[in-house]
Parts: sequence; structure tokens; C-alpha cells
Amino acid sequence: MSHDGRNGPPTDRESPVGQPVVRGDETVTGRNAARAKAFDPSDPDSLAEAAETVSQFAENTAGGADNVYMLRGAAACAALVRGEGSYKRAAERAGEGVTVAFIRKWARVHDLPQSIRRYVAMGYVAPTAAKHIARVDGEDRFQLAWAVLDGGLTVREVRAVASAVNGGTPVESALADHGVTPGELELSLPAGTYRELRRAAALEGKEPGEVVDEALEAWLS
Repeated sequence: MSHDGRNGPPTDRESPVGQPVVRGDETVTGRNAARAKAFDPSDPDSLAEAAETVSQFAENTAGGADNVYMLRGAAACAALVRGEGSYKRAAERAGEGVTVAFIRKWARVHDLPQSIRRYVAMGYVAPTAAKHIARVDGEDRFQLAWAVLDGGLTVREVRAVASAVNGGTPVESALADHGVTPGELELSLPAGTYRELRRAAALEGKEPGEVVDEALEAWLS
């Protein structure tokens, strides 16, 4: 199944910068939504808190196992950039030890579409992998993110694919170099559904994947 660039899913964040849309969803994080911190780039006090959060985050990202904590740090980075107006001023505001590169990487993670950030919050996509996914533009970032889920790509492999794509290699080719074919997904269906899928495919002279693709196209539209 494919989408053209005109009517495909949004490839960037649609919700306001700093808002805990994913971090505040208990069904995703399993936490009290009230604990999720929002950062308002237009509010001086909130911006000061974002700067302090970024400073602390920069000191404690190595080996961080708390994906929601990492997303909170990313949100603070994005809010600080928006409030200060540039990566450079955001880094300066956060203080010594915080680099422009650090701010840029994590602000980009915060700007990923919600569907990808949800998988980060649930622990299916490592925040360190999300940093490299965020380097890729457009719908290619979805292909790369789903390759982590369905193709078992490591963080190192995600980084290599992102670099290849940014160097001009089509994402399908870059993924194929690491043994991943976009669109391949193993599904388990209830016995009755599987039986009817096979029956419909036989009667229509199609492969089961074609029948599923047509049904999903209709459902998603």
C-alpha cells in the first residue's frame, strides 16, 4: 500500500510544540497524565523550566532507559528552540555543556509525527534510533521507523540507512541493503478470518496480500 505526497499521512508533528500529547496519554505510557510536563515557548517561566530541563537532560542521556523521560527532554529542546528563535541561542540558554547539535537532534525527535513518537514512548523504538529517523524527511521516515518494528533494525543500522537516504539512496534500496523489504509484515489472524481471506483470494484469483491491501486502502480512506 502506498500514499502519494499529496494525501498521505502528515510527516511532521501537528500538535503544539511542547504539549505532552503522547507523554500525557496513560494508554501509551502507563503513567498519570497529570505528571506529563508541558512547555510553553511563549511563557517566560515555562521557557526557563525548559532550559533547566534541557541542561539536566544533556547531563543524563547516556544509557537512558526511560523513553518517556527522553521524550520530555526532546519536548524541552523543541520548546527552547521555538522560544529563543534559533538552535544556537537555545544552546546558550541551556548553559555550558549543551551543544547546538544536541539541541537540534532532540528537537527533531519532538517534531516526529505522533504515530512514531507513540512507539518510542511504548519502548518499541529506542530514542537513540528516533534521533536518526528524525534525520530523514517526508514519508521515508515512516518507512525507516516501521523497519525498526518489522525488520528488527538496530540503532547502528538505522543510522546507516538514514545516512544513505540523505546521501541520495532511495529508502527501499537502503533498507534492502540491511535485509529489510518495506511492506513485508507477518500477521496472525483468527482462524475464521484467515479461512475467509484465503477463500476470497482464491475466488478472485489474487494473492492474499492483494486482498488485504485493497481492504486496507478502502478502510484507511
